[in-house]
Amino acid sequence: MSIADKAKNVVQQTVGKAEEAVGKRTDDQEQIAQGKKDQAMGEARQEHEKAKDALDDK
Repeated sequence: MSIADKAKNVVQQTVGKAEEAVGKRTDDQEQIAQGKKDQAMGEARQEHEKAKDALDDK
């Protein structure tokens, strides 16, 4: 996994956490959902990159 891909995934997860926190503060259910979605997407991409790395190591 390239460092740029890893950083991009971490940034997406962090943005998602921030969106979720702001949504909770403002009681905005749509923003909470978007934040959770961004976190899940970042985590899924991270897992995908890890799987690709595992295949490359074999």
